[in-house]
Amino acid sequence: MEIKKYAAIDIGSNAIRLLVSNVIVQENSPTQYRKSSLVRVPVRLGADAFTTGVISENNQTRMINTMKAFKLLMDVHGVEKYKACATSAMREAKNGQEVIEKIYKESGVNIDIINGKTEAAIISATDLNELILGDKSYLYVDVGGGSTELTFFSKGKIIASKSFKMGTVRTIDKETHKEINKKIKSWIENKSEGLSKIALIGSGGNINKIFKMSTRAEGKPLSYIYMRAHYKFLKQMTYEQLISELGLNPDRADVIIPASKIYINAMKWSGAKNIYVPKIGLADGIIKALHSGKLDE
Repeated sequence: MEIKKYAAIDIGSNAIRLLVSNVIVQENSPTQYRKSSLVRVPVRLGADAFTTGVISENNQTRMINTMKAFKLLMDVHGVEKYKACATSAMREAKNGQEVIEKIYKESGVNIDIINGKTEAAIISATDLNELILGDKSYLYVDVGGGSTELTFFSKGKIIASKSFKMGTVRTIDKETHKEINKKIKSWIENKSEGLSKIALIGSGGNINKIFKMSTRAEGKPLSYIYMRAHYKFLKQMTYEQLISELGLNPDRADVIIPASKIYINAMKWSGAKNIYVPKIGLADGIIKALHSGKLDE
């Protein structure tokens, strides 16, 4: 048996995460990936990138301090390989590259800014294959702070993938929101034509939270009916009630409702009756891609 320790840093629009995993390799057995530690820091980069177009001095300082802390944690855990990836907020910030260079100089952590297609490909390298085997069709939906990644799988293969600039942190006016929704609806309906019995696979902190609140057994899907009822239940509550009565973190309470709506619309437009929530994300994909050699440090 060989045990390796890898780490992944996911720099999103709503938060920054560090995942440390034990990779257990045994002869004649599938490789096991076991979470050793997960740290989430609520640095909302999207609030900068999607409004002013630049990462503020305050958030730059917070990012540098976060990376210094993550570097120390990785050293303490004995991490031998790591990869840090930044998504839509850093992609769109005019000073994104400049901030990355500054972070590297201050903390020694090297960050790659990845595009939506690469993000979807990394995530699809996770345990998704356990769900997409067979002759069924799935629509994978990852709702982030700045973008929503959509990927259709049929008979175990990717048949279409697209990234849309609609997320839970990105502020857009009603008309722009309507236009993007029309484009998403049209794309989903077009790509789902000819596919039968489509199910959704949901990814992201908000759907993970919704699944946890449902108390469903792991591996069991949430129905369209449940998702709609839960959305109505959340929508009638105030921001303060979501925090005090449901125990949501402040940076989750203001994004869980718009995220729910995106998942519900994707189910409606694809005709999916169920959504599976396998608790996968970019960080999990990075760990697996590091181990397989598909990603360099």
